[in-house]
Amino acid sequence: MTEETTGRARPSGVTKVGVVVSHSGTKTAVVRVARTVGHRAYRRYVKRSARFMAHDERNLCKVGDTVEIVESRPLSARKRWRVRKVVRAAVAGLHEEAPQDEGAPRGGVR
Repeated sequence: MTEETTGRARPSGVTKVGVVVSHSGTKTAVVRVARTVGHRAYRRYVKRSARFMAHDERNLCKVGDTVEIVESRPLSARKRWRVRKVVRAAVAGLHEEAPQDEGAPRGGVR
């Protein structure tokens, strides 16, 4: 039976939005998803994050991109997510080193 014969679409699963922190492997992006939770003892909000390995079929993701990932079947030992779309591309030059001024002191007080 196919989707046309049953009339039902395949369920999309859980989706998450996060930032690509690594894209060193072929067709694999590591996505950090941050969430805010309430601390039980201190009654303050604390940021928590988790890293997910996602399948990027067309190698579109770059480090710093904000992407939407969707849950899928196991693709490898640790990959259980697929990149659905790039929500926002990374700002060019964001991760480059800033040039150092040679004449400026390197810390301390003049």
